[in-house]
Amino acid sequence: MATPGKGVLLDTSVVVRHFRDGNALVSHLAAFEELYLPQAALAELYAGAFRSARPEKNLQQIQRFLEAVDVLLPDESTPEVYGRISAQLAQAGTSIPQNDIWIAAIALQSDLPLATADRHFQHVTGLTVFLW
Repeated sequence: MATPGKGVLLDTSVVVRHFRDGNALVSHLAAFEELYLPQAALAELYAGAFRSARPEKNLQQIQRFLEAVDVLLPDESTPEVYGRISAQLAQAGTSIPQNDIWIAAIALQSDLPLATADRHFQHVTGLTVFLW
């Protein structure tokens, strides 16, 4: 379990799991005072909702969830962090999805741990990862 702290950045995988079975993550989420969602993860949630068999229901679920989190947007320094992560991964011979590099960049830039179900984030140097 994650060490309780002030804030945590949520990856798409954790939010989807929360949507499917909220009880599975309640104790994890309750350990943090502040919950953050990177804009790239929000875009992935919307893409999934629009592709689903029940888009209206899923869009409402996203809207309710947005009441409990702060969305973090990239700024002018985020692309530099993205570039550094991308280069580090390439040098290590490791690849992760492009959106996940953006998510990792926001986490590093914001000095927040990342809660995720995706182990590939562990390849990002300096990123604190909570596997939920």
